[in-house]
Amino acid sequence: MGKIKTRKALKLLSLVVISVTLVILNSCWKSEVIALPPPEDTPEEILRTKIIIEARSPIDGKSLTAAEYIQLQAQLQLAPPPKLDPKIREQIFLLRIRKTLLQFFPFLNF
Repeated sequence: MGKIKTRKALKLLSLVVISVTLVILNSCWKSEVIALPPPEDTPEEILRTKIIIEARSPIDGKSLTAAEYIQLQAQLQLAPPPKLDPKIREQIFLLRIRKTLLQFFPFLNF
């Protein structure tokens, strides 16, 4: 009984030693240094201090100047969202319920 426990312990120890050795060799072998960014990359400190003078429209993505962007933001805040027809609102609600039910019961086909 003592020999079997010793063999199992030796097998386990050799397995651990081999595994650790392989992990260490694999991590050191042919590893490339990727700690530094590429030289053409602009440092984040410079990007943080850069003043942004152009913007994109949230509606269609077109380029806008800062003044145009401010005007568009003011217009969007003043204009209330368009009202939906109650029937369309109910259809959207029912579709959301259907989607939720299909997540829980995928075998339902309605």
